[in-house]
Amino acid sequence: MAEFDITSKTMDGMGPHGTNVGLLRVLGPAHVWALGVGIVLVGEYMGWNFAVGKGGAYAALIACWFAGLLYSCVAMIDSEVTSTVAAAGGQYTQAKHIVGPLMAFNVGLYLVFAYTMLEAANAITVGFLIDTVAVMTGHEGLDQRPFIVLAIMFLAWLNYRGVLATLTFSLVITAIAFSAILILFFATSPIFGSDVLQHRALMTDLPYGWLGVLAAMHFGLWYYLGIEGTTQAAEEVRSPARALPFGTLAGIMTLLIAATLTWYVCVGLMPWEYLGQAGVPLFDAARLSGSTALMVLLGIGTLFATLASANGCINDASRAWFAMGRDHYLPSWFGAVHPVYRTPYRSIIFLVPIALIFALGAPLDQVITFSILSGLLEYTFMPINVIMFRRKWPLGTIKRGYQHPFHPVPAIVLLCLCGIAFFAVFLGYGTQLVAMISFYVIVSLWFHFRRYRYVRRAAQFTMPWPRPQGY
Repeated sequence: MAEFDITSKTMDGMGPHGTNVGLLRVLGPAHVWALGVGIVLVGEYMGWNFAVGKGGAYAALIACWFAGLLYSCVAMIDSEVTSTVAAAGGQYTQAKHIVGPLMAFNVGLYLVFAYTMLEAANAITVGFLIDTVAVMTGHEGLDQRPFIVLAIMFLAWLNYRGVLATLTFSLVITAIAFSAILILFFATSPIFGSDVLQHRALMTDLPYGWLGVLAAMHFGLWYYLGIEGTTQAAEEVRSPARALPFGTLAGIMTLLIAATLTWYVCVGLMPWEYLGQAGVPLFDAARLSGSTALMVLLGIGTLFATLASANGCINDASRAWFAMGRDHYLPSWFGAVHPVYRTPYRSIIFLVPIALIFALGAPLDQVITFSILSGLLEYTFMPINVIMFRRKWPLGTIKRGYQHPFHPVPAIVLLCLCGIAFFAVFLGYGTQLVAMISFYVIVSLWFHFRRYRYVRRAAQFTMPWPRPQGY
């Protein structure tokens, strides 16, 4: 089994088809953590609070736990499968090896659209934040569009120049944004003598009953949406079998802490009617604490969390697009690696105008909804993927860097939670859900009848795995 053991020293750095030529292997577990948490942490700074507007404070807490359980299953399943797949593309590459070409093509598109739409949403938010600061300082009427363009172009340039600088930048600003949440909690906590939190006066029962709880589920995903993006670093970490599970599981634990503290502080400072409509709830919480230092810190944290998320989205969308191009699922021109910076530069450049079109021309709620729906489709694939993975390559045939416990319970739980989330989304965004599924059906037909002829099936299996059971 040693030749299939990617946890061994001799397999470190091994890429597709046994080569070391391609993307640079320079990342460690901290970069994986920064990639996953960096994409997601903006959801703590804004977006999650719309769950409060749908069903009240307790409904948002139930949605937080519901989504936390869903994403814990995602993190465990992803950690096991990805610890054996040392190639770019994340879940796309998993599907290519385990399920088949049509599923891989669809999963690749889910990833690209989910991350590109999220990048566009983050750029819109950067423009909104700068406009907010301008209004607070007496400069009304600011044009947000130059800042949106500048944010996307700067982060795309950073990604173009190299993955180590890109994710080191993410690591620094994500750590600052997370620390800001911790400082806000400790500064307002009664444990340290503060009396600004008013939970007893502000907390109410469920204003819309359990129907409000169901409606809140959609926005509960905001607490964790994107943690699965850590798998896109598989081809650029020095030791995928160790770094990916460690970075991913540390990331989901960080987000569970951040989500709980965020909910606790915000519902203790704002009535649910206001909190459910707030654009930047953590920043508003800092303002209500009465501390100028906290207000400045959380303002910086909001901006850093937004930039970290957009930065990680560019990284992940380009890796998925690059991997599909390298495998001829898309024109192979996209599968090129920069000769100096060793980045998928053509994929990075190609996705920039797409992000700009959505950032400058589409409403924020529609962009976010498209991202969430693409992510949900991706999560629905994961239980099927891991069950097939365990059947084809049972424990002992491939050495895993991590084995998730209680199989197949996490897969079944994840599938059930995805079904509930789809129903909740359908209640609020049924038209968008049907339109999006129709889009993926059409592009699947295009792939089957027009593109599949270019895919070299025998060249798809790039990992040194034994023949699967039953084949």
